Amino acid sequence: MADPDPASDADRLRALEERIARAKGRPEPKPHSEEHYSQANIAWRMVIELVAGLSIGFGIGYGLDTLLGTMPIFLVLFILLGLAAGVNVMLRTAREVGMRAGQQPPKDEG
Repeated sequence: MADPDPASDADRLRALEERIARAKGRPEPKPHSEEHYSQANIAWRMVIELVAGLSIGFGIGYGLDTLLGTMPIFLVLFILLGLAAGVNVMLRTAREVGMRAGQQPPKDEG
């Protein structure tokens, strides 16, 4: 087996170093950030907001009815308030996502 020419090894090494330098010069892919949400994540967030509002309303209503002995009154009232609060938070989230997408927020006429 014959030894390769040392001059050609140096040229190959220089070419390899140039290729490595060019590869390092490329911008690295951006890491996944929290600013980018898929549609499924947004949908789950909205569902959780609605269920949380209903659950909190149910808990407060049931607790007050148990303490005061007026079983269905506060339960129904606070479930409806929890539903309204959950829908309100869902609409706020939809507005926030729309603004992030570059759309103009809807004007409140009232």
